[in-house]
Parts: sequence; structure tokens; C-alpha cells
Amino acid sequence: MSTRKTSVIVGVLFIAQMLTGMIGTAVVEGGLTQATAAISALFMTFSAVSVVVIGVLAYKVLKTFNKRLAIWYPIMRGIEFFVSMVCSIYMLTQLQAVPNHMLWVYIPTVMGGLVFTHLLRVTGVVPKFIAWLGLIGYSFLGLGTVLDFAGIVDLNGLGMLLLLPGLAFELIVLPCWLIRRRHGFKVPQVVA
Repeated sequence: MSTRKTSVIVGVLFIAQMLTGMIGTAVVEGGLTQATAAISALFMTFSAVSVVVIGVLAYKVLKTFNKRLAIWYPIMRGIEFFVSMVCSIYMLTQLQAVPNHMLWVYIPTVMGGLVFTHLLRVTGVVPKFIAWLGLIGYSFLGLGTVLDFAGIVDLNGLGMLLLLPGLAFELIVLPCWLIRRRHGFKVPQVVA
């Protein structure tokens, strides 16, 4: 697969996983019935599958720079998939959400995202400002997750402001750059 095709697919999947994840979460917050649980699980499954595909495709690009570190991105995305599926199965069978279900999903998201954006930054396959936005976004998500677990901040309330850099990175900046870029991911001559 060409770098152009890979970058377009990754860009589209970042948008798709974010939107389907938000819809799946919103359905849960509206109250659970058998029908809403099934709809939420469907959207969350699509989101979870998307993140696994993103992880695999990004690994194919990043492994040429640092295979030992790059492998952790699809691994963390796989763990994110697993956690999301466990939460969806629980919701379908119990008709209630796992307490703090999104926080549990965010743990592997943060770990994988920090590896991903670090590699984006040091390899130069995307402009530095995009990589830095991702690093900041995943760092804030990690901070928000810890603070929410500690009961200091509510990421569903005012703490949601901590999610804005990551939202901008995953939903707008990175996908738009990947989709618009004529030749796909930049492949630099020298790795910094």
C-alpha cells in the first residue's frame, strides 16, 4: 500500500473512530435500554476496530525508524480495543456501564498516543507542530484521567477542557493533514 493511501485511510479512521466513540458514549449517557446498549456497543465496536487498524497502519510507517518503540503503538491500540470490548459486553449483559468505563479506555489510549506522537515528532513524518499538539493532547488526557480517577476533576464536566488539544489533534489537525497531503506521510532522509 502506498504512503498516500495509508495516510488517507489513517486520516479517515481517526475521524471515524472519534465520531463513533463520541456517539457510542452519548447513547450510554442518555440512559440504557436493550436497544440503546446495542446501539452504543455497535458504535463503540466500530471505534475500537478503527483504532486497531490505525495502530497497524501507523506501525507500518513508523517501524522503519524505530521498530522496538513503534511496536508499542499497535499493542496499546489492541489493548484499547480489548478494554472497549469488555466494557461493551458488560454493558450489553448488565444493562449498565462499567464505572469510569471511558477512563479505563483512556489508559492505553494515552500510553499508545504518547509513543505515536513521540515517533511522529522525532521522525518528521508529519510537521513538528502536529506532533507537538498530539504530545500535548495525550499528556493532558493522561493528566485528566489520573485527576478524574482521584476525584479531583470530572472529564465529563469542566475537566473536559483538558480533552480539547487531543480532540483537535485526532479529529481535525492530524486527519486533515493526512488526507490533504498529496504524497502521504513525509519520509525524511535523516531521522533526528
